[in-house]
Formats: sequence, C-alpha cells, structure tokens
Amino acid sequence: MKSRLIGAALALLIALGGAVVLVGYVDGADARAADGAAFVPSFVVTTEIPAGTSGDALGELVAGKQIPKLAAVPGRVSDLADLTGLVTDVALMPGEQLLTSRFIDPASLSDADGVPVPDGMQAVTVALPVQNVVGGEVTAGDTVGVFISATVKRGDQDLPVTRQAFHKVLVLKVQPGTSVTPGASATDAPEVSADPVATLMVTLARSTADVETLVWGQQFGSLWLTLEPEQADETGSRSVDGSVVFP
Repeated sequence: MKSRLIGAALALLIALGGAVVLVGYVDGADARAADGAAFVPSFVVTTEIPAGTSGDALGELVAGKQIPKLAAVPGRVSDLADLTGLVTDVALMPGEQLLTSRFIDPASLSDADGVPVPDGMQAVTVALPVQNVVGGEVTAGDTVGVFISATVKRGDQDLPVTRQAFHKVLVLKVQPGTSVTPGASATDAPEVSADPVATLMVTLARSTADVETLVWGQQFGSLWLTLEPEQADETGSRSVDGSVVFP
C-alpha cells in the first residue's frame, strides 16, 4: 500500500514537472513568435540605383517601410542621414533593403575605374584649370554644378555672359592633366606627371543633349565647376552680364 502511494506521488510530481516545462516552452514560443512578428523600420530600393550614386540623392529612389523583424537584414539603413557623403559601390536593385555595407567613401573608389556611367547617359571629359574645379577638391562620386561663360550676341552687341547650365552633375572620374603619345595604342596608359599640375581632366555623366551643351561651352567659352551636393539650393539662377554685375 505504502509503495503504491509513493509511486502515485512520484507520478504526480513528474506530471507537474512536465506541465511546468510545457507551459514554459509555450510561453517562450509565444514570445519568440511575437518578437518575430514585430515590425522594424527599413528602407527598400524602389528604382534601380546605379553604382556611384550619392547617398544624398536617394530620396526618390527608396521608400521607408515597416518590415517584419525576422525579415530585416543585419546592417540595414534606418536613417538616410547616415549615408551623407557616401556613394554606392554596386548597383542596387528594386526590392532589396538598403544596407550600409553597400556604401563607401568616394575617396576609396579606384582611380583607374572611377564611377560607372549610369544607364542612359554618356561620359564626357573636360580639361579645366585647377582653379575652375574648386581648387582640385572634386573627386569621383561628387555632384557638381556646371557654369558656362561665353560671349553671345544680344542684338547688335557681343556680350560676355555667365550662367549655371546644369545642377548636381555626377563626376565619374578626375585625373591630372595627361599627355598621350600620338599613335600610341588605346591600351597604353597615358603618361601622368608626378609634378603638380595646373589642369585636371574631369569626366562627367550627362544626357546626349547636355553633352552637346558642355562641348559647346568648352569649345567656345569656359567652364567652371562647383561642389553641389544634393541639399544645395538651386533657386536664384540667372544669366549674369556686365549690367548685372555693375547695374
């Protein structure tokens, strides 16, 4: 009789212990499920972003969304301000989450490769005096404003005029002034002097029509570049001649 009571008591204890373990597991599963069902902020690419795109220019190319925590990729971008001054090192496709690992300092881009030409655009190189390129501070991945100064005919007069022709133009590559031996193979690297240079070759990405304007400005006038980040104000542009400078 006594042994049967002890056996019953042990069975009851085991049953109680199993119930406690089961309740704990269920509570833990519920907690894990609730944690996985939680939503966290993330940015998702909505339009293909070419490599070399400035982090300051992503506003209309991405969308802020709330996604399940389980689907959130480690290293995702939660604040676009964290990408200020950086550029994409690869093309980003629609639907993928924005990751900090996909952005780099423009200075770390290869001088040989520069920034890829965005789809639908052409690359054009202009040779400019260093002082016309923000003292040589422009680098691949920057966006610049392009000013053209030229003499144009207004009525019977030839007037020197300056105007900002383009805003926020992507810089693909910047090289010191080079000399190329006539007849050299296209695969031969140009000779680059190690001495300080007065001229920089700046390669820009523009549409066909814009390239025509840039070539005209280089051929018949002069070009100046400014550093013009995404947040730069574009208002107030005008054509400037002597009557504006000296009213």
